[in-house]
Formats: sequence, structure tokens, C-alpha cells
Amino acid sequence: MTLYVIMSKMFDFSQERMDAVVKCPYCAHLESKVVDSRPAEEGSSIRRRRECLACRKRFTTYEIVESLPLMVIKRDGSRQAFDKNKLLNSMLKSCEKRSVSMSTLEQMAGEIEQSLQNEMEREVPSTEIGELVMEKLKDVDEVSYVRFASVYRQFKDINTFMAELTKLLEEK
Repeated sequence: MTLYVIMSKMFDFSQERMDAVVKCPYCAHLESKVVDSRPAEEGSSIRRRRECLACRKRFTTYEIVESLPLMVIKRDGSRQAFDKNKLLNSMLKSCEKRSVSMSTLEQMAGEIEQSLQNEMEREVPSTEIGELVMEKLKDVDEVSYVRFASVYRQFKDINTFMAELTKLLEEK
């Protein structure tokens, strides 16, 4: 049996011991001992095998850090929850038929999400996210960068497109 224990970011980690009180799923006893503990899901959670001190049955818990939802403020002022998949899909479109691997895009999306979470702001303008994407794409693939920029910056004509290309060439 698997249980999830959510550890809040506001949890006081200064205590000597951090034993989460977890009810045994079999007998509801409140005391158990940790038999095995290891990182899971690439270090984003901790998997613990526990043994109930009353019935001796074993069960697994996962401790994960609870993150508050991140809201994106769109250009029109509306708000929607941050969606990493939507971010990944927009980068995929700009990298279509380019030699950028899916793992690179996933890593970039994860880094952008982590960067936004680390700011501790609950609301982020979509423009800030777009700038972070362009910064990452510029380092990975310049053509994908220009494709993304053309949609993100809403190029109206060839002159604005050329201005962005000129800026990119000057930075080299």
C-alpha cells in the first residue's frame, strides 16, 4: 500500500527529528518505524518503507514538498494556473524539425518552472515566462529562438522580424 505525505515548504526543518505521524493503513496505529528511505522521482520526493509497530505489516509512504500553485497573468489580464505541459508544447512548436531533443526541452521547461517557483511570487506575468523561454532557446538553437520570438513578440511585418535577427547577429 502507498501513502503520500505532503511536507509544506513552510515546515520547520530546524527540529532534530522530523517524524511524520502516519496511520498504518491496515490497523490505523499511529506508530511506525522507517525500514528503508531513499530519494524517488529524481530527488523531488522521498520514498520510505515503514513497518507498523502494532501489526508488523509494511507499507510505503512518499514525502513530497508541497508547492503553492503558480498563476500566470496573461496579456489580457486574465489569470490561469501555470501548466508546464503548455510551456513544453510551445517550445516543441518552435523546435519542430530542428535537432533539439525532447529531453533538452523537458530539462529547459523544468528549469524555467523551478526558476519561477524559487522567486516565491504566486503570480507571474506571461511576458516573464516568454523571456525565460527565449533566453533558453537562444543558447540551444537560434532558429527555434527566432520562431518562438516571432510568435511571442507578435511580429507584424518583415521589418520587426529583421530587427530581431539583426539584434541576434550583433550579440554574436
